[in-house]
Amino acid sequence: MGGLLREAFNVDIPRSLFESHNMHEEETSYDMHEGGSSYDMHKDFDFRCDVDNVNPSTYSSEEDLKYKRLMEASYEGLYEGCTTFSKLSFLLHLFHLKSMFHWSAESFTKLLELLVDAFPQINEFPSSYYEGMKIIKDLRLGYEKIDACQNYCMLYWGKFAEKSECHVCHTSRWKTVKGKEGHTSERGKESCKKGESAKVLRYFPLIPRLKRFYMSSKTTKDMSWHFGRKDNKVLRHPADGEAWKFFDEIYQEFVADPRSVRLGLASDGFNPYLLMNTNYSIWPVVLIPYNLPPWNCMKPTSFILSLIVPGKYSPDIDIDVYLQPLIHELKLLWNGVDTFDAYSGENFKMRAALHSPINDFPAYAMLSGWSTRGYKACPSCAHSTDSYNFGGKICYPGHRKWLPLDHTYRSQAHLFDRTVEYDVAPVPISGKDILKKQERIKYVYGK
Repeated sequence: MGGLLREAFNVDIPRSLFESHNMHEEETSYDMHEGGSSYDMHKDFDFRCDVDNVNPSTYSSEEDLKYKRLMEASYEGLYEGCTTFSKLSFLLHLFHLKSMFHWSAESFTKLLELLVDAFPQINEFPSSYYEGMKIIKDLRLGYEKIDACQNYCMLYWGKFAEKSECHVCHTSRWKTVKGKEGHTSERGKESCKKGESAKVLRYFPLIPRLKRFYMSSKTTKDMSWHFGRKDNKVLRHPADGEAWKFFDEIYQEFVADPRSVRLGLASDGFNPYLLMNTNYSIWPVVLIPYNLPPWNCMKPTSFILSLIVPGKYSPDIDIDVYLQPLIHELKLLWNGVDTFDAYSGENFKMRAALHSPINDFPAYAMLSGWSTRGYKACPSCAHSTDSYNFGGKICYPGHRKWLPLDHTYRSQAHLFDRTVEYDVAPVPISGKDILKKQERIKYVYGK
C-alpha cells in the first residue's frame, strides 16, 4: 500500500506552524484565522529563545558562530534594564507581525529605522529588513524550493535537478507565457519562459528542526517524557497504545535511547484564500513529535511544518512524488544523525521513525495507496469486503459479521438486508503479508 510512505513505515529499509517570516517578499503568507482578532493569535506564541549555554566545542565552526550569535541576541536586553524583551525576542515579534499583516520589506525597514531613531537606548538593533533576516536565519527556519512537474509526475530534485522537462509527460519545467519569445510549445502560440518554474514545492528540512528540540535542556527533558511509563489502565498518550508497545518489542535498539523520536504525520487540503467560491487547494504536511507530553505535543508551537504541496488541485495518490525529500530524511534519521543534548551535555545519535498518520478517509487513500472507494473500500476487510451495487450506489452490508456469534442482530434479517449473517469477521492482514504483496509491485512515481 502506497509508494513512499510504505518506505517510511517499513523502517527496516529505511516552532511556529507556518514559518512564513522567512519567506521572500514576493511570496504571500495568509492569515488562516477567519474570526477574532489577530492579536489573540499573537498571544499564543512564546518568542523567547530558550537555548542553554552548552559547550561550543560540540558544534562545527559554522554552527558555533551561529550559536554564539543567537546566544548574544537572546541574552542581550533590548535596552539597559529591560526585562520584558531580549534583542532576539523583540525582533521575532516584529517578524511575526510582518507575516500576519503582510508588510512589505520596504515598510518593515522604515519601521526599524523609526524605532532606532526614536529610541536611541536600544542596543545595536538592526535598522533594515535584511539585517534582521541575517539574525533570524541563524534559527534555521528556512526552507528549500524544489521545482515540480505541472502534472504531479516528478520533482526536479536529486538526479533530476538539472532537467528542463518532465521525463514522464515531457511537459516543460517552466511557466508557459503567451506572446513571449522562447521555446514554442505544440500549440504554437505559447512559449516556455525559462527561469519561472511552473510549480514549486516548499520543503522545510526536518533534521535541523528536530535538533532544535535538543538545544534546550527543558525541551530535551520533555522529549523523554514517554519513556518508562507503567500506567496501563489509562490511554492518555500514543505511548499507552498497542502500536507503540508492539514497535518497542521489535526494535529494541531504537527504544533503548528514550531520545529517539516518534513522529505523527498529518495532511489535508485547504483553501488558503478563505473564499468558498475559489476552487483552489494546497496541501501542507505537518509532523507531530509524539515524545512530548500530551499537553505539549499537540500545541501549534510543537508542530513541524514539513512541506507545502502546491495547488490548485489535489495531488491525489501522486502525493508520493512530493514526499520524496521527507522520506529521504526519515531514512537518514532511522540510521541516526549526530545531535547535541543540552540536558546531558553530550553528543548522541538522534534517531526517528514515523509512528502513524492522522487523516480523514480520502486522505488515507492518498497516503497509503489503498483505495477507500469502490467494492473493496474497507482497509480492515481488504479483499474480504462484502459489497454490492444497489440503485447505482455501492453498499457494504457485511458489518454484522464483526458481532459475536450469538448476537441477536445476526438472525434479525428483517431489520437489515433480508439475510441472516453466518460469516465470521475476517482476520486482518498482517504487516508481513502486506510487504510480501508489495515485493511483487514495481512502483513508478507519477502518472
